[in-house]
Amino acid sequence: MRFSSILYSLVFIALITISMISGSGCAQIGAPTGGQRDTIPPRLLKASPAMNSTNFKGNKITFTFNEYINVDDIQNNLLVSPYPKVNPVVDFKLKTVTVKLKDTLQPNTTYSINFGNAIKDNNENNPLKNFTYVFSTGSTIDSLQLGGKVIIAETGKTDSTMFAMLYRNADDSAVQKRKPDYVARLNGEGSFTFTSLSPGNYKLYALKDGDGGKTYNSKAELFAFTGSILKIGATNEPVTLYASAEEKDIRNLIPASSIKASLADKKLKYTTSVATQNQELPNDLEIIFNRPLKKMDLSKIILTDTNYKPIPATQLSMDSTRKKILLSVKWQEDTKYRLIINNTAVTDSAGNSIAKTDTIRFTTKKETDYGNVVLRFTGLDLTKHPVLQFISGEELKAAYPLTANEWNKKIFSPGEYELRILLDDNNNGKWDPGHYSKKIQPEKVIVLPQKLSIRANWDNERDIKL
Repeated sequence: MRFSSILYSLVFIALITISMISGSGCAQIGAPTGGQRDTIPPRLLKASPAMNSTNFKGNKITFTFNEYINVDDIQNNLLVSPYPKVNPVVDFKLKTVTVKLKDTLQPNTTYSINFGNAIKDNNENNPLKNFTYVFSTGSTIDSLQLGGKVIIAETGKTDSTMFAMLYRNADDSAVQKRKPDYVARLNGEGSFTFTSLSPGNYKLYALKDGDGGKTYNSKAELFAFTGSILKIGATNEPVTLYASAEEKDIRNLIPASSIKASLADKKLKYTTSVATQNQELPNDLEIIFNRPLKKMDLSKIILTDTNYKPIPATQLSMDSTRKKILLSVKWQEDTKYRLIINNTAVTDSAGNSIAKTDTIRFTTKKETDYGNVVLRFTGLDLTKHPVLQFISGEELKAAYPLTANEWNKKIFSPGEYELRILLDDNNNGKWDPGHYSKKIQPEKVIVLPQKLSIRANWDNERDIKL
């Protein structure tokens, strides 16, 4: 009897165990899910000297927070205004941040120390965004502000990596010779705000600071300037700056890998714009070489029909890089052509020619492969020489001067385009950058808010109000 009771108990325990394993989830053992993620940034408990202190004499500031903190990437986050010759040293331990000033402070001046997003809690890295400490070496705290926005003139867009820079009582060359008195970051919308300013005359600039020197020392840098002195007082209107680079940065135009490949390949080679697709009706045919050409005999590049009869009114031209030949002709739709390139037609500076005479066979597209576009503008100022630009990705695909409030084109390549209006001040049909020494502002571009999707074999119409 005793043995059977023990056996019964063991069987009962086994059944319970099996039920717990295979049964409902409430009997399973797992890790606790925990609570909601902490998203609250550190909170300042105390500053010594206190925030907005006057008659500041020391060189050390201590901040105490409500939790353990971390200070991250202080070099790229910290901004001190007026801008110091020597940056402060920032240290942290547990819940405390210490700032040691290394620069001689100016008398009767309001200072601000902006930490950007450097101060974070130690557990979840929640940043205390744009935490700013203000003090004055004089008896009052200056509280004037100046705000504005920086727009990239060529694209109408913004660049949050630029800085706004303010100089007090400075001549035009100061921005090229010394660091500014005040620096402000741009936010994602291109806006900036200077705070703790005193009344006076200022000059305002914006710079994409390539070398970190906070001076305008390269014409390849994005740069913007105001055309006049700013008189800062009790109320100040926002200022809009238009940035441009006077010169293209040639380092970014040609990838290093392409340069190495071109140097390593001693043969003269080429590709064409019809190598893998049909010829576009609105476009020139392009012949692109792997190195600049020195000599050309364009009579040895011939466009023919399928019977090898030359096509009349064919024009050939070389672009400024001497690496691209453009073939222009009035293309017939859905038509077969032959392009004959003689091996002696071109040579490079080393005397190399292409390996052999080539015949390239291709067909043009049909008109039904394209869309018809009609745009009607309201509020368009034709006296500013507007130019309509079609942008795909970051590439300018087409540009057309606008001479009336309605524009149309029957053959346009399908796709989704961003529309921009270039205000072509000098009426030369293209965008021109600014020139600081000549005090010429860059030409401006207006980005239209809605993209245009062009469908093939379709009337694509839109009314646009500016």
